[in-house]
Amino acid sequence: MLDHLMSPIKIRNLELKNRCVIPPMGTNLGNPNGTVTEKNLAYIKRRAETGVGLVITEIVGVHPSGCVGLGIFDDKYIPGLTQMVDAIHSAGSKAALQLHHAGREAPFQLQKGKALGPSAIPSFVYGQPPKEMTKDDIKMIISAFGDAAVRAQAAGADAVEIHGAHGYLLTQFMSVHANQRTDEYGGDFKNRARFVIEVVEEVRKRVGDDYPVLLRISAEEYIKHGYTVDEVLTILPELIGAGVDVLHASVGTHGSPGGITSAPVEYEAGWNIWRAKKIKEAVDIPVIGVGRYTDPREADKAIANGDADMIAFGRQVLADPDFLIKAQEGRYEDIRTCLACNQGCIERLILEMGSSVRCAINPETGQETLVPKGPAENPKNVWVVGAGPAGLTAAYEAAKLGHKVSLFEQSNHLGGQIQFARQAPHKEVYGQWIDWLAAQVKKAGVDIQTGVTVTEDMIKEGKPQAVILAIGGKKIMPDFQGQDQPSVCDAWQVLNQEVPAGKNAIIVGAGLIGMETADFLVQKGCKVTLLEMLKQSPVLKITGHGYQLHKRMREANVMFLFGAVLAAVDGDKVTLRFDDKEDVLEGVDQVVLAAGMKPREDLKEALMNLGIQHTVVGDAVQVRRIIEATDEGAKAAWAL
Repeated sequence: MLDHLMSPIKIRNLELKNRCVIPPMGTNLGNPNGTVTEKNLAYIKRRAETGVGLVITEIVGVHPSGCVGLGIFDDKYIPGLTQMVDAIHSAGSKAALQLHHAGREAPFQLQKGKALGPSAIPSFVYGQPPKEMTKDDIKMIISAFGDAAVRAQAAGADAVEIHGAHGYLLTQFMSVHANQRTDEYGGDFKNRARFVIEVVEEVRKRVGDDYPVLLRISAEEYIKHGYTVDEVLTILPELIGAGVDVLHASVGTHGSPGGITSAPVEYEAGWNIWRAKKIKEAVDIPVIGVGRYTDPREADKAIANGDADMIAFGRQVLADPDFLIKAQEGRYEDIRTCLACNQGCIERLILEMGSSVRCAINPETGQETLVPKGPAENPKNVWVVGAGPAGLTAAYEAAKLGHKVSLFEQSNHLGGQIQFARQAPHKEVYGQWIDWLAAQVKKAGVDIQTGVTVTEDMIKEGKPQAVILAIGGKKIMPDFQGQDQPSVCDAWQVLNQEVPAGKNAIIVGAGLIGMETADFLVQKGCKVTLLEMLKQSPVLKITGHGYQLHKRMREANVMFLFGAVLAAVDGDKVTLRFDDKEDVLEGVDQVVLAAGMKPREDLKEALMNLGIQHTVVGDAVQVRRIIEATDEGAKAAWAL
């Protein structure tokens, strides 16, 4: 059982108890000056408690010009980093610090004109050019990596990993999209890789012969005209000769299409492992494979097949820090599997500047210092009304704390909107998660009552001490002539297969519900037109799943009509109203309403009037994503 994954491995004089690795993941939990906080310590210890062999911390910046998180460019950072290492060691894992320079991907330094890069070429992400590095700048940053490695040793780290992936400074030197130098650091790929090799040489020289040095590298740039894995193979002898002990084979940059560095739900487990295998076949040092691994059995198989020597579990450790323990105990049904939704771990950090790490399905992630240890000193009789993501999470968290919980759901099924979302292509894992959550709620002893509409009189009679109101939202129905036409239905009916797919459909609303319904209908062979009153789709292409949705729409020749509303339906004729004109489409056999949802108001006033302790959570507050629903549901339970 997991014999390959759980076998030990030795790197120089460092022995790891197994081949499971937690890769570096940004948290934004540190202080603004880059020092470590109690939140950092609680977060990293909780990750290490899964029992992995090696924990690689989030990035630590080697120089102020490229520091975008925790720092290591001054001795003042050593005490905090020592605490992080100690927290990892206390959980029984080994610790590596990841040495990092952002280069042109440092937004605050870009704004100040202090960001550095191989050439003054604007960042794909931020659109601003860095200062082109002089030879003295290059020497300075190489030296800074060496200094940082010495500080990592002083902090007690068992190893260091040099960050040469994902479009940061070392990748920038290797990329023609960032490096157009004409000196010895530019030109062909080997010359462009010179900076990386010299960084490794400096680190090795400074830490000595026995200290493990890892290099995380994007094995392929994964961008048009970018470097390939075959080019990377050509520099492997030089990298190993410079002192690399382990190659960590990631892929892509933050400028690559579709957020490929944190692949969305469309990608299967191990999708990137073939690149690790190509590297492994060319070297005699260990290679770490990565790529949406959530099931230890798949990782064990990859090692058994010789694809890699170790496997990195990133987002899965955010979703369930106990997944490895559960797997070793054979409790696979209890593992909370990552959705690859990227809502809390990627999108939150990138799109919500200043926000810290979360997980859409594990509300404890990034909030370890807030979670009550339990059990509750004064257990309460708690009613949770609504069994969508918010309600199920609230019931689960409240029951874990020892409260007596009753869960009421108006429909005959648990899961709320997820039961519809799971029907869309590539969203099966969402259904698996909501089934997992419902099963955990049952195991926790919650009294579950479906097909029950809670009324004010029920509350008066039942006398709960606290109510968590998670009744969700209701459909928004646009106003138009011909609403009773037989061709008119809504997205929920389509996804639930209450009505069959048409042959030529118009979907009213190009938000996530509309786009995923279009995806569903396209797979059924339907020709689809998406109608949206806004000037563009609310589904952002910058997100991984959003990019994939738009790509599939484009490949299926789905037509988008922006700045338009539905005016009338008459048989197979549909009238659309634009700002200054009307247009009539003919031959339409299905009109699908997907205009979104708005909060339900049921029981809100009654609970206020009754004076019962209550909290409104999830879509009942404002219709949003899974992450807001689970966060609010959990916090309502923690506050009881």
